[in-house]
Amino acid sequence: MKVQTEIKTYFNYINGNWVSSVSNNVEPSINPANRHDIVGYVQRSTLEDVNEAVTAAKQAQTSWWKRSGVERGEYLYKAAHILEQRLQDIAETMTREMGKTLAEAKAETMRGVHILRYYAGEGARKIGDVIPSSDSEGLLFTTRVPLGVVGVISPWNFPVAIPIWKMAPALVYGNTVVLKPASETAVTAAKVIECFHEAGFPKGVVNMVCGSGSVVGQGIANHPDIDGVTFTGSNTVGKQVGRAAFERGAKYQLEMGGKNPVIVAKDADLDLAVEGTISGGLRSTGQKCTATSRVFIEREVYEPFKAKLLERVKQLKIGNGLDAETWMGPCASESQFHTVLSYIEKGKSEGAKLIYGGNRCLEGELANGFFVEPTIFEDVDLQMTIAREEIFGPVLALIQVDSIEEAIKLANDTEYGLSASIYTKNIGNALEFIKDIEAGLIKVNAETAGVEFQEPFGGMKQSSSHSREQGQAAIEFFTSIKTVFVKA
Repeated sequence: MKVQTEIKTYFNYINGNWVSSVSNNVEPSINPANRHDIVGYVQRSTLEDVNEAVTAAKQAQTSWWKRSGVERGEYLYKAAHILEQRLQDIAETMTREMGKTLAEAKAETMRGVHILRYYAGEGARKIGDVIPSSDSEGLLFTTRVPLGVVGVISPWNFPVAIPIWKMAPALVYGNTVVLKPASETAVTAAKVIECFHEAGFPKGVVNMVCGSGSVVGQGIANHPDIDGVTFTGSNTVGKQVGRAAFERGAKYQLEMGGKNPVIVAKDADLDLAVEGTISGGLRSTGQKCTATSRVFIEREVYEPFKAKLLERVKQLKIGNGLDAETWMGPCASESQFHTVLSYIEKGKSEGAKLIYGGNRCLEGELANGFFVEPTIFEDVDLQMTIAREEIFGPVLALIQVDSIEEAIKLANDTEYGLSASIYTKNIGNALEFIKDIEAGLIKVNAETAGVEFQEPFGGMKQSSSHSREQGQAAIEFFTSIKTVFVKA
């Protein structure tokens, strides 16, 4: 495999310019499929860099808001066109930076294109309603105004789609943006921001500051001139961000973890259920907040389901995501790699029965990367760590149940409530599931993972702060309503 010989340094993007951090410090972005391959060097920024970006965003916001929604949308159309033109390069960079297969990276980048075009169109849609007034001589209506400056803190697992689905609505509704991408995928983020730069966004409207969460992320959450913070990441960090924003009266939006269940009814199409479980739980190396984690199977079909599952998992090819034959790539970082292995060890030590995988991959070139075998446990008790905590890796827990009612009850026994699915041919089972499952995203005869750009996305309980991202629901977070009464 060709390895890049000239390693590029990528800069922060502040007030329309590419600038180095005042710290003059950079850190390498490592290819998780080959720890000896450095994708690029990214800035290790300070609070001073954050302050500079926020100042630029604040100064630009008034003039950006004075443009029409249609005009703001035109900038998004331009960014979408450039992103589509650069799809191959950005997708390859994503694969090298965080490991997902090139096919997945291409699909995600194209999803970013669709999101930009969707929200570009939102610039021409209504932002209020006329309301009948009790005063026959008065006019009563609502309109919406932007928050102001929005801080975007995005994760490494979807380094194109998630920043864009936060930035695009923020921008089209008149906000300016300061993005803090995950350090693990900051090179990919820089290439996305290059598309916004080439689209000609006015200076200060879009900014990016790279660095650690503890400095840059917390700096955004704490900053008095940031009016709203939208965050995707872990529960622990999300609560810190939300607390900081709340204490100073800023609006916040948190999308955090999941412990997403699949229920397999005794009347299910088992082949379909197996494919959905594998795709939802193991694709992207299980590194999705909507990934399948727990599988509740009615006892009558447990053994045939397990047999089909094991047969199919054995066929999966693990390797470098740039290899066209690869189905599952590495964990995105050394830290995540060790986290997954530690959960596997906890599963074994707490008494779960390991029936497949569970090891680090050491064959050939795989030894140079952060590869873990797809891992399947059975005899899992709901009090075990692997049944309660988000692993964010290719680990499935199989649990036998005696009824759909029991499955739903056990599936709800978690602090999370992001996504859930059921496989059944019985409409009664499906309706019961839809009514009783505690999740924000519900699937029937489809995998737990996968979100369409035009639909609202968010969870219940500890999975989110209860606002919704994407689709027309995004306007609720990124704007405030003004109620207006006019009388001559």
